[in-house]
Amino acid sequence: MKTIPELIHESIDTKKKLLDSPEILTLIGEIAESAISVLRNGGKLIFAGNGGSFADALHLSAEFISRFKKDRAPLASIALGCNNSAVTAIGNDYDYSDSLVRELQALGQKKDLFIAISTSGNSKNILKCIDEAKKIGMTVYGWTGNKKGKISEMTRCLEIPSAETARIQECHIMVGHILCEMIDNTLFS
Repeated sequence: MKTIPELIHESIDTKKKLLDSPEILTLIGEIAESAISVLRNGGKLIFAGNGGSFADALHLSAEFISRFKKDRAPLASIALGCNNSAVTAIGNDYDYSDSLVRELQALGQKKDLFIAISTSGNSKNILKCIDEAKKIGMTVYGWTGNKKGKISEMTRCLEIPSAETARIQECHIMVGHILCEMIDNTLFS
């Protein structure tokens, strides 16, 4: 069993790997620039994930709609899957793997940015959303771990240098907070 300090060191070590990767840092900047452009041009940020990644999608969408560090106008953002009636109806009438893509079809537009979060990189419902977002013509980024999965073959991906779900999710939320701050500082300086 790992000790508390060992677990904290694991988290720090994963973040240090992020910090030491010019490619990852450049990609985070690219995602922020894309989000800023989308918001300036009347689009919205659309997040999707399952389980803990769904919670991260909700969390980040709320940061944009409410506020991050400063009082400002709300920014257009949604997390797919929040309408439980729609999710369960789609799962019942079609298939669970369609639970998010139908919502994306209904709400997504070419001018939007789609961030697909999957720690495994193989979540069927997330992969379907990536395909659909590309058909719509959205800017698409995947967020995953170092196992990459199919998501890394489908779109440009932020690949956290860890195979541990907890470490991946910790870094995803950290990157999300970095995006929030960069967007706030650019749009509301």
